[in-house]
Amino acid sequence: MELQDNASGGNELGHFLRSRRAALDPHQVGLPDDGRPRRVPGLRREELAQLGHVSIDYIVRLEQGRTRRVSRPVLDALADALQLAPDERAYLFTVADVTPSAPTPGPGRQQVDPQLQQLLTTMHDIPAMILNRRMDVLAWNRGAAALLTDFGALAPAERNLIRLTFLDDAYRALYADWPRAARECVAVLRMEAGRHPKDQALAALIGELSLRDPDFRTWWADHRVRGARRLAKTYLHPVAGSITLDVQQFSVDTQPDQQLVAYTAPPDSPSEEALRFLLQWAARPDQANDSPATHDNHRRK
Repeated sequence: MELQDNASGGNELGHFLRSRRAALDPHQVGLPDDGRPRRVPGLRREELAQLGHVSIDYIVRLEQGRTRRVSRPVLDALADALQLAPDERAYLFTVADVTPSAPTPGPGRQQVDPQLQQLLTTMHDIPAMILNRRMDVLAWNRGAAALLTDFGALAPAERNLIRLTFLDDAYRALYADWPRAARECVAVLRMEAGRHPKDQALAALIGELSLRDPDFRTWWADHRVRGARRLAKTYLHPVAGSITLDVQQFSVDTQPDQQLVAYTAPPDSPSEEALRFLLQWAARPDQANDSPATHDNHRRK
């Protein structure tokens, strides 16, 4: 079963168009008030058809999933009419693509290159980890474990940042603004779901979170999407206190499905001092949470 079948009834394009249409205030696009009561929020279908220069019937067929064959000019016109942000526009083109895609590898553990693992280990002053597109934590250094959680104490299947954000109370409590961080997670996850509709491990993660967390269900239904970008996060750390860090993301050329994520503090800021204190604390001999991915091997010995 494809991911879109699992998450959106096999009509992700239609669901996305309806959600963006409902989210757009008619006044934003310069439509006059015709005096007719609106039964639903946002644009009417005929208004979107007018703005996108297509027929109402065509909008109906798209939203009902009776066609996905959309030309690039029409998609551009619909994206302009809906005032889609760059990430949303990219997602629209992704879910409208009818080219059959090859099955995506299942939930098997990915390997991290030894050179990349060595880089993590030598980043003493920067918490860092290696993630895949599902936000599985494949490898990490001592700083990342001290900042976020002792990943080595978790079963491999539980080392997922989005799963931890929604289902782990201690991890959830780290965020100064949990709702904002959690909604960002959902938006990133939906973007990846659109790009990889046959990823069964991704489908399983979405299914689990949908069943176990009502907030996830609500925000998933919003159809908001977000790609990788620079961002800052504030944590309420039990050791370091309040600490705001810039989250840097770097693609791994040798493993296109992986990215290196590093956490840095603004120079000469209270957060830089707090991060330095945290890393010094983590380096104490009685702190054994400097486990990279190879920690699994030590656990089995």
